[in-house]
Amino acid sequence: MSKAVGILEVYGLTTAFCAADAACKAADVTLENFDKNKPANADKLPVPLLVTIKIRGEVAAVEAGLKAARETAEAMTGVVAEYVIPNPAEDTEKMLKLSGMDKR
Repeated sequence: MSKAVGILEVYGLTTAFCAADAACKAADVTLENFDKNKPANADKLPVPLLVTIKIRGEVAAVEAGLKAARETAEAMTGVVAEYVIPNPAEDTEKMLKLSGMDKR
């Protein structure tokens, strides 16, 4: 059985780093690769880059980590979306490995 995944989308890379750090310090979770998205309406957003943080662990730990990450992100630039997947399907696992962070 795979570990749960917590997904938190925030405004900006700095906020993502700080939120991820808070999650890892607050709970027994591991950090997976970040992802980025620059939506069409980027100029109207508080920060023109959305970054997705992915953490893994037991469901309770992921929930605790996301809580800490959300609180940190809300105190900075804000949160766009948040979700916990308790037992990701095999196809979802493949998609979780994708990242636009290394693309130019």
